[in-house]
Amino acid sequence: QVQLVEFGGGLVQPGGSLRLSCRASGTLYSINPMGWYRQAPGKERELVATITTSTNTNYADSVKDRFAIFRDYNRKTVDLQMNSLKPEDTAVYYCNCNHSGTDYWGEGTLVTVSS
Repeated sequence: QVQLVEFGGGLVQPGGSLRLSCRASGTLYSINPMGWYRQAPGKERELVATITTSTNTNYADSVKDRFAIFRDYNRKTVDLQMNSLKPEDTAVYYCNCNHSGTDYWGEGTLVTVSS
């Protein structure tokens, strides 16, 4: 069983930066992928970025070169650094972990990009 809690959402102006953090509790191994997904109003949940090891990352095309995902195995955290934010990045961001074929989700944190 894995529990995930997200931190760091809020309101930011276009072009600004925000860092999201997710802390996991429970049994977790370095091979378990972790990542961030988002869901904008009226849209389906979509992948933002995932990470297994520091060299094994995957990003949605829409956030490449703007977002970066980091993982601390000892602290069981996964962070998402978001730069050059755009209004279309507005969404609820969810932390995700896949453990033994089961997806675990946090409750989500709202990111609003608006002037």
